[in-house]
Amino acid sequence: MRDKGSLSRRGFLNRSLAALTLGAGLPTWYAREAIAREEEAAASTPRRIGPNDRITLGAIGIGGQGFRVMTEAVQKRKNVQLVAACDVDANRLADAITRSKLSGIEPYEDFRALLDRKDIDAVTVVTPDHWHALITIAAIRAGKDVYCEKPMTLTIDEGKAVLKVANASRQIMQVGTQQRSDPRFHLACELVRNGRLGTISRVETRVGSNPKQKTFWTGSIPSGLHWNFWLGQTPYVPYIKERCHYDFRWWYEYSGGKLTDWGAHHNDIAQWGLGADETGPIAVEATSTGVGTSRYGYSVPVDFTVTYTYASGATLVSSSKGKNGILFQGDLGWIFVDRAKIEASDPKLLEEPLPSNATRLLTSPDHIRNFVECVETRNKPVCDPHIGHRSGTVCHLGNIAIRTGESLKWDPSAEQFTNSDRANAMLSRPMRAPWRLDVA
Repeated sequence: MRDKGSLSRRGFLNRSLAALTLGAGLPTWYAREAIAREEEAAASTPRRIGPNDRITLGAIGIGGQGFRVMTEAVQKRKNVQLVAACDVDANRLADAITRSKLSGIEPYEDFRALLDRKDIDAVTVVTPDHWHALITIAAIRAGKDVYCEKPMTLTIDEGKAVLKVANASRQIMQVGTQQRSDPRFHLACELVRNGRLGTISRVETRVGSNPKQKTFWTGSIPSGLHWNFWLGQTPYVPYIKERCHYDFRWWYEYSGGKLTDWGAHHNDIAQWGLGADETGPIAVEATSTGVGTSRYGYSVPVDFTVTYTYASGATLVSSSKGKNGILFQGDLGWIFVDRAKIEASDPKLLEEPLPSNATRLLTSPDHIRNFVECVETRNKPVCDPHIGHRSGTVCHLGNIAIRTGESLKWDPSAEQFTNSDRANAMLSRPMRAPWRLDVA
């Protein structure tokens, strides 16, 4: 008589294999490897020892993406308990707590009060970009593990500051470039890193256009929104609805447009495939159209093309044009990957398994779950702050090239431009008092 548990397990594996091969478009050999890695990890992962084996979580920034991250952390690991949530918009905060259908969540307006709680193990930081560095540094110093949304920082110098603090601590930090936990992107990078396409000459990251330029009008600050706190380190300006919440992305004061929005995802994967996680490009130049000049309108360009050159001779072209996704081109063919599929110039490039001695990249079946498991095990997450900094840097370099209009030479070791004082002045930004980046 067959064991029912074995039959059930076999059915689960068959369903998983079908999902990865049909749903995700992965070759069968790689889907089998992914399932085997998942089983091995599940069998060998030790659990954190603590009171009731719980991980207590605080969420800082609970807008659309922030809400998703905080609720998925609870849904994907039964030992995670969300005990606190923070936002400077009281109405969004109350709504998020209600929609979560979770009990025992304490609301906060000031992230510092949340971080003062000794019973919180980890926090999610899913705020506008200009708050990432300040909150992440404060959280690490408060002894919290951190999941920080991409891009890791607003500027390159902020990234260096976060790294300095993270390196001096024992805290776990994951940056939210979740495509590193998608098997399609993982497969593409493993194939590229193992020479399946030969010598890589060009990578294209298609990230989409920014919104068309408009003129907006100042208005009354909505009840419940602490506008001055939302602005934080950035210059004080009158309230404009389109500066806040989702649309912060289109203002250089707070973000960097599609280059730091989608670019932080796709350029991260490009550098993973190029083996440039710890370095970056050596030169960058850009063209753009539709650049805003008014303080009452979006400041990012509508369309742009940024060309990066790497020491290997490969170029990375990040553009607002073309089908969203990543194209790796080599002398033996090409691979295109996005969040729906992976395809190649010749199907055999995907169908032939990698040899047993192939270079293998760090794997993660789910980005948020990977963070929680690393909180438990203290293992290195799939996108640690070193990677997050370099992935953010390549995006910031592109925006600096757009804003200066110069052909720039970059020293990735010194993290300085070698031919432009104007560009070097954009590596950091002044902070409005009382906020400051203190990493001494």
